[in-house]
Amino acid sequence: MLNMVARLSRSLPLLIALALLAVIIYFIVSWRSTPTRAKDVLIRVFMWLTSIISGVFILFSLYALLDSNTPAFELAASFAAVGLIGLAVTLICRWRFRKNHPHYKHRPNAKASTQGSSPVKAKGTFWWIYDIVGRFRPKG
Repeated sequence: MLNMVARLSRSLPLLIALALLAVIIYFIVSWRSTPTRAKDVLIRVFMWLTSIISGVFILFSLYALLDSNTPAFELAASFAAVGLIGLAVTLICRWRFRKNHPHYKHRPNAKASTQGSSPVKAKGTFWWIYDIVGRFRPKG
């Protein structure tokens, strides 16, 4: 068990790299778009990234276990633990994000279209007329 804790300290560079990647992605996407969009992109990227990290290191640890290589197993298991913990945190963040932003739950597909042919809605009729009248108002 003590060796496992010592091997967890070797996964610190992976944690630092993931944190730096998260900061870079968040700032770039929030600069190009909105912070809400940046959170959505960050959640999607980390869902894939932590899933891949977890899967690869679980396979490595199984191979090391079958090969009876205890140090390699402990190292691979510690990296797999980092990936699984990151995946759990990402799933919790996705749940919380979708709870606070319900319009991000369902993505539009390529065949999506608007319903109805009239651009005027019952609630928006006043504002549609207001916009038309505003076009003819003298600008001064």
